[in-house]
Amino acid sequence: MLPKNNGKKLRLLTGFSVSRFIRWFASAIGLFLSLWIVVPAPTMFLYPLAVGAPEISPWLVGLNTIALLLNLLKRHRGKVYITLLICNLFALILSLLPLMQLTATNAAIATEMPAVLGTNYLATLPQTLRAQLRPQPFILADAFRGIPIRDIRSDRHIVFANPDGVSLKINLYRPMQIGKYPAIIMLYGGAWQRGNPDYNEEFNRYMAARGYCVVAIDYRHAPKYKFPAQLEDVQAALSYIKTHAGDWEIDLDKIALMGRSAGAHLAMLTTYGSSALPIRAVVNYYGPNNLIGGYNDPPFPDAIDVRAVLRAFLGGTPEELKELYRRASPINYVKPNLPPSLLVYAGRDHIVQAKFGRSLYERLRATGNRAILLEIPWAEHAFDAVFNGPSNQLALYYTERFLAWALKSPDYQFIPLPKTNAAL
Repeated sequence: MLPKNNGKKLRLLTGFSVSRFIRWFASAIGLFLSLWIVVPAPTMFLYPLAVGAPEISPWLVGLNTIALLLNLLKRHRGKVYITLLICNLFALILSLLPLMQLTATNAAIATEMPAVLGTNYLATLPQTLRAQLRPQPFILADAFRGIPIRDIRSDRHIVFANPDGVSLKINLYRPMQIGKYPAIIMLYGGAWQRGNPDYNEEFNRYMAARGYCVVAIDYRHAPKYKFPAQLEDVQAALSYIKTHAGDWEIDLDKIALMGRSAGAHLAMLTTYGSSALPIRAVVNYYGPNNLIGGYNDPPFPDAIDVRAVLRAFLGGTPEELKELYRRASPINYVKPNLPPSLLVYAGRDHIVQAKFGRSLYERLRATGNRAILLEIPWAEHAFDAVFNGPSNQLALYYTERFLAWALKSPDYQFIPLPKTNAAL
C-alpha cells in the first residue's frame, strides 16, 4: 500500500497528465481540422476533409475556443506554451472564416434574387406556403442539431428501364397528404461513374415535406457506357414520369430539373437542349458545363484527375473527339428563351472550378435569360453532403425560394430578361 503522501502525489500527477492530454489533444484536433478550411486536398482520400471542414466550422469554433480557454487558464510560461496559444488562436481564426464570409455572400444573392425574379417575387404565394420556407439563410442552432425533416411518403427502387440489361430505378418522395404537386426531378452526381437515386436523400425528403413530388432518377455509368447513354437514360426517365404522372400526383405543367455535379451537367443538357417534358426551371449545383475548358484547364491540385474522368465519360481527349466534347458541353446550348437557371458553385471547388460557373452565368445573362449565381467562397465541391452546414443552409434557403417562385407562384412568367453586355 502506498504511503498517504505518495498517493496524493500520484493523483496530482495523474490529474495533471490528463488535463494536459485534453488540452493538447483538443488543440491538435482543432488545428488539424481547421487547416482543411483553406488547404486543398491533394488526393481523393483526403478530399472529405477539405469538403467537410468548412461545413463543421461552427463545431470547430467551439472546439478551438475551448482549447484556447483551457490553455489560457493554465497561465504557463515558456516558448512551448506561447506556441500552443498561437496555434489555438490561428485555428480559431481559420474556423471563423466561413461564418465571417457568410453575411457578404448572402447580401450579394439577396440583392440578385429580386433583381432577376421580380421585386416581390414571392408576394403572391399563399402565406401558408411562405411560412414553410426557411426563415433565415443560416440558423446556428441547426448547424448543431440538424435541419428538421417532417414525415413524407416514399417509394423506392421503381424500375423504369432496362437498357442493355442495366436496371435503372427511380425513387419517389411525396408529401403525406394526397394531392397534385409540382415536381423536382433530381439527378445525382458521381463523375458519371457512380451513384444511385438514394444519394442526397435528406434534400429530397426535405423538399417533399414542403409540397413537392421529388423524383430521383438513375442513369448508366461510364466508362462502360459513354455519353450520350446517360442523356438517353434521362430522357427515358422523363417519358416514364410523364406516363405515370397521374398515379404519382405530379403536375406536368410544373416541372423543374435539378442536379449535382455530373447530374447537374445532365440536367442542363436536358433543359437547354431538348426534353421529353416541359421544364420550367433548372437548378445546377456545381455542374461541369464546358468540357473542353475543363479538360484543358484542370484544377490544382487535381485530386480526382479531371482529364481521366472526362476521357472515361467521352472515350478520348478533346483533340480526338472535339465535336463530341462540344456536343456534351451545356454552355454550347445557351440561347435566348431558356427556362430560368439557379447556378450554385463553390468558390474553392477543386473538381469543377467556380470560374466555369461564372462563365455560364455570363453567357446566360448575355443572351437575355433569367439566371442567378450563388458562389459560396469558402465551400468545396459536394459541400451539401453536410446537410446542416453553413454552405448548404445558404444554398437551401435560396433554392427553396427559387423553386417556390418557378413552380408555385401564380405570377411565374417564362419571360427572358433584356440582354446584358456580358461578353460571350
